[in-house]
Amino acid sequence: MAKARLIGKCVVAQSGGPTAVINASACGVIQTAMKNSEIITGCYAGINGILGVLREELFDLGNESSEQIELLKNTPAAALGSCRYKLKPLETDRTDYERILEVFRAHDVRYFFYIGGNDSMDTADKVAKLAAQTGYDLIAVGVPKTIDNDLAETDHCPGYGSVAKFIATTAMEAGRDTEALYTADTATIMEVMGRNAGWIAASAGLANRDNHLDQPHLVYMPEIPFTIDQFVADVKATLARVGRCFVVVGEGLRDAEGNYLSEAKGAFAKDSFGHVQLGGVAQTLSGVVKDRCGVKCRHIMLGQSQRAAAHWASATDVKEAWMAGSAAVKAAVRGVRGKMVTLVRGSRNGRYTCSTGLADLSVVANGEKMVPREFINAAGNGVTEAFKAYLRPLVAGEAKVKVGDDGLPVFTRFARRPIATKCGPWKKA
Repeated sequence: MAKARLIGKCVVAQSGGPTAVINASACGVIQTAMKNSEIITGCYAGINGILGVLREELFDLGNESSEQIELLKNTPAAALGSCRYKLKPLETDRTDYERILEVFRAHDVRYFFYIGGNDSMDTADKVAKLAAQTGYDLIAVGVPKTIDNDLAETDHCPGYGSVAKFIATTAMEAGRDTEALYTADTATIMEVMGRNAGWIAASAGLANRDNHLDQPHLVYMPEIPFTIDQFVADVKATLARVGRCFVVVGEGLRDAEGNYLSEAKGAFAKDSFGHVQLGGVAQTLSGVVKDRCGVKCRHIMLGQSQRAAAHWASATDVKEAWMAGSAAVKAAVRGVRGKMVTLVRGSRNGRYTCSTGLADLSVVANGEKMVPREFINAAGNGVTEAFKAYLRPLVAGEAKVKVGDDGLPVFTRFARRPIATKCGPWKKA
């Protein structure tokens, strides 16, 4: 006899640094969950990720308008609210996990969809495991999210195509500015995000259609040990060849010993996950260029704008982000549990296609995908044609953006009417 399908409410939550399309994934979850109302009897959102569950700060998405939910597809940041709260290891402290299950039980939540990166997949995995150990029937499915494109088991991550499109375009635009004024500012260094993996920095290489005329001329990624002497030699050679030099660097550049080129110092040197806070690589290298190459050098720090640029999102990325969220719900109602949705690259008649697959949450949580060596040129200061072929379909198309009467984009803003609490105050572990 087939096992009866699990019936109950769902909670969807977002975690970590937002992307231009993390809300498109939420839209996919919400719209698909609502279409399966005979199984998923209610759809709640956790305000600010897992913190919203711990604090029992939930709101009913069924009370939000369908128009606001549809607008999620082109709304940047995290419309449900995000967080960077790291739960302690389940083996050493179960307090937070037990609180999560207490809230889920109180509201008959049987489905948990967590949109995030490695740490989020780890949280979903451990919550599901504790639920199984304690006899509470819960299905947890992860939805991938990261601009860094470093999650294991998936060909690429929702969010990467849009940040890549933005970075490559910005390199083209800022590069033309350097080109126009090269008699005054012969070099420019643009710093992009990317702690350990260089996928974001690499994306700038797509803009270099002609190695002599187009920017960037040099791209440095954390995968290749960085040396100042070689960097100076590369810049000098480019200046001699082109008459100007536009450089893109990942924030996580390291030397041969693994030391970050630039680390934040002082009380805020690490975030809540214990990650070293990076920044200032472009400024540091700008000084090097001035001192050792004898030319003026500007530096550009894009900051959070690179992950919030929904106005220039990739149409492919929006579509696939929604697809990933929808696939998570479809898998869950089939009884699939303990998995993260993956994006699977395919080809039909020579054209790019994408479908979804599934990977174990525990495998994703403990993995990291770096830029493969075949995507980096022999000199370690640029990308190969193989990488460009990998990236081109991911940045394809222009996402449709709703524009208001004032000429500016219109974004989702939920009412977030809270549901009545049933548990006592959260006692933080």
